[in-house]
Amino acid sequence: MAAPALERPTATAGTQTVTIAKALNMGLRASLERDPKVLVMGEDVGKLGGVFRITDGLQKDFGEHRVLDTPLAESGIIGAAIGLAIRGYRPVCEIQFDGFIFPGFDQIVSQLAKLHFRSQGKLKMPVVVRVPFGGGIGAVEHHSESPESLFAHIGGLKVVSCSNPVDAYWMLQQAIECDDPVLFFEPKRRYYEKAELDPSTPPIPLFNSRVVRAGSAVTVAAYGPMVRTCLDAAAAAAEDGLELEVIDLRTLSPLDLDPVFESVRRTGRLVLVSEAPAEASVTSEIATRVQQECFYSLEAPVLRATGFDTPYPPSKLEEGYLPDLDRVLDAVDRSLAY
Repeated sequence: MAAPALERPTATAGTQTVTIAKALNMGLRASLERDPKVLVMGEDVGKLGGVFRITDGLQKDFGEHRVLDTPLAESGIIGAAIGLAIRGYRPVCEIQFDGFIFPGFDQIVSQLAKLHFRSQGKLKMPVVVRVPFGGGIGAVEHHSESPESLFAHIGGLKVVSCSNPVDAYWMLQQAIECDDPVLFFEPKRRYYEKAELDPSTPPIPLFNSRVVRAGSAVTVAAYGPMVRTCLDAAAAAAEDGLELEVIDLRTLSPLDLDPVFESVRRTGRLVLVSEAPAEASVTSEIATRVQQECFYSLEAPVLRATGFDTPYPPSKLEEGYLPDLDRVLDAVDRSLAY
């Protein structure tokens, strides 16, 4: 079920310069104000305001019955959210770090994803699971994972990822309004990057990808933290007279690939970029779909710049693991060499 379009606010707050972290906080606040059935729950989300301060001030303003500090038990957090959704609430669960989601994996995959189907549509599961994901912050083990492909593979789940403050603000509200369970992946390394946000400007639909930089030479598609890397690569390429078209995928399940197909039919080339490893991934699926739909337009194979097919390394080595501007441009050069 698609997320309904949120109405334009009657009172405009004006354009603000905000970080992704602040935009997420504003989006949660707007949803809590709009609907008394919205609840926020997770480890340290209340008094502390979350380890990244995404929920800062919400418990103070909405009370402990709306913003709940939970035990350190991800399976219990998701299980409780499922019960609350059955009773008509719209829980927003925070998983403190990406690698902590696996104790709740069974609840998400076996229960949350299945109950609408299992009940023949009688039960809705309007649950959002917020997941700070990816590397680049110098963290210890289990704090820099990219597990999005695991959930994109599961029928019954929606999976999205924001890359900028405007999308963070609107996409989180749209996910909360959605009657299906949504895994909401937040690029933690980008939390404090800033952009202009005008809350009076209506958003694009939740499950749509979009072109964020037009170009004609090579299509480059990414999501979450890698969108900024690709935009930086496009800016560097432009200095050499090479215009890259950058697409922010935004939605990983369902995939909205029409903008990608349209772009590839013009450029004839595609580079996919993600922090997640390449094997059996979202980028694997996109490469296959583009080959099926755009075979006669391709001038080169679909190439990828991704994380490696290894466990995430210690923080001292993560710069060599994560795709950067040079690895993106190297993939672009290899594509153009065909």
